[in-house]
Formats: sequence, structure tokens, C-alpha cells
Amino acid sequence: MPPRIRLPSARRLQRLSSSSSSSSSSNTRFTHLSPRCYASLATTPSAALPHDEGVIITHHNPTQPPSYKPAEFRKTQLHRAYTSLLRSSPLMLLFQHNNLKAVEWSGIRRELSSALRKVDAELAAAGDSAGAVAGESAKLQIIQTGIFASALKVVEFYNPETDGGATTLSRTAWETARRKNRELSTGLEPLLSGPLMVVSFPSVSPQHVRAVLEILSPSEGFKAPKRRVAPGLYEAPVQSGLQKLMLLGARVEGDVFDTEGTKWVGSIAGGIRGLRSQLVYMLQSVGAGVTTTLEGAAKSLYVTVESRRQDMEGPAEGESSSATAEGAEKKE
Repeated sequence: MPPRIRLPSARRLQRLSSSSSSSSSSNTRFTHLSPRCYASLATTPSAALPHDEGVIITHHNPTQPPSYKPAEFRKTQLHRAYTSLLRSSPLMLLFQHNNLKAVEWSGIRRELSSALRKVDAELAAAGDSAGAVAGESAKLQIIQTGIFASALKVVEFYNPETDGGATTLSRTAWETARRKNRELSTGLEPLLSGPLMVVSFPSVSPQHVRAVLEILSPSEGFKAPKRRVAPGLYEAPVQSGLQKLMLLGARVEGDVFDTEGTKWVGSIAGGIRGLRSQLVYMLQSVGAGVTTTLEGAAKSLYVTVESRRQDMEGPAEGESSSATAEGAEKKE
């Protein structure tokens, strides 16, 4: 028995014919268009909202002047990020790196974070709540040297309250920083060359500086942790990455320190509390020295006056004593 062939119904034939005609018409409509036209059709902007005539629509806030460069540029965003970092980080260590690989970078970041967490735990146990969060909030990042130098000039030389009230990305800020940079110096100009890496902290903590130096730049007085304490530090990628780092200096409370100055900050015993106790002891020593000097001057003046008085009264007393002795001899 031959197989049955099912024929489509009349309604289905009509629907198929209508769909084929519509597709053919659409194809004939778009066959002459170029790929650029397709892109323009796909990204056609929406219609503008109706507005009253005579109303001027501004693209920026009247109190916020436009930036010197468009905000969507990556350099502009980096400039803003570096400006915020410089203003919010009183402690910043600068290192020069040389072609760090991803595995080396991740290993160094891991070991440094572990060392800083240990310092946070020690400070928290000692009752220092302010320094106990410095390691957790620390940032380790590779920076664009040129943009960072420009942001540093704006932070150091531009004041919105006195130099026009514009933003830090305005042309006024750029011109002010450029003009004052010819007369003044930030002190970091010799260090801002080549590829740089920055370790920044939200507060000044000598204990955290010591931890960073022990991991990233070990030396005499800042010995690296032993293998049993930090076994990950002695992995081959981490050691290879550490050999590509070089300590350049630090920026502490706006002041620039070289390598020796950075090590001095990290060697302060007791951290900020120890520094304060040293300052109090020094002031007390100065006060004691001033008191001793004043007392010595008063004593010397008293001794001088007393010796002068004795010199003036001495001959009279000598004559009376000699006359008394002669009278006694005559009576005898």
C-alpha cells in the first residue's frame, strides 16, 4: 500500500505565502544598504524630549566647571584616582619594578597582605585601634608615572579655594600647577621615572613600614621572615619577583624621604606611640636643661655677690680681730 501524502490546508498555504512575501520585501529593502548603514540603524538614538523654546540645557552643573579633558578618557579617570590617593594617603612607599609577571605579582601581593594582617593583629592586641586597620586598608598598585606626576603637582600646588574654585581637572588647575611647578618643587621629581609601584596606607604606621620593608626590600635591620614562618615567601615566582623590585623612597605627611629616611621611619620602636614618648622625653630633657641653666646662672650670680660682699667686709673684720688680739697681749 503506497504511503499517504498529507497536503497543507488552504489556510496554511495562505500564511506561508504571506510570510515569504514579507521576507522577500524586507530583503529587497536592505540589500542595497552598506554595513555602516546597518550599524547606524542598529544604534539609532531615541528621539529628543520635548522642551520649551528658549530654555538652554547645560551639559554640566553650573557650580562644577567642565574638565580640561573629557571625563570618559581613561587618563582622566586615572588622574582623579591618583589625586584622591595622594590626598587620602599620608604614608606612601615607592618601588621601581622591572617586568613583573602575573604569577610573580600575585605571589608578592599575597605575602605582603599576610604580613600586614599579622601587624594588624598585633596592634589590635596592644589596644591600638587606629593602627589595627591600616594594613587592611593598604593599597598595592602599579601606577602610570606621567599621570601620577601630574596629579602630584595638582595636589601640591593647586588650592580650589584660593586659585579660582575650579575642579582639579579643570584648565585652571592645570595652568596653576604648571606655573607654580617652575618656582616650587615637590621633592619627588627624581623618583618619578620609569615603571613605579606604590604601597599606600591611610595612616602613618612605622610597624607597617617595617613589615613592607621586610617583605619587599629585606636588608640589615629588616630581615625577611624565616621559611617556617612564611613558607610562601620562598617560592620561586615570589623570589624572582622580589629581585625585580627596588625601594626608591617614601612620602610621609607630605615630606619626601629617601631610602635611609624610609628605613628610619620603619625602625621607630613602638610606632607612633614610641615616637611620641621620645618627643616627650626630649622636651622634658630640654626643659630640665633650661631649668639647670637658669639655676646655674642664679647660683653663679649669688656666689659672685657673696664673694664681693665678703671682700668688702673682710678688712674691717680683720682689723677688729687683730686689735682684740693686741689688747689681750698687753693685759698679759
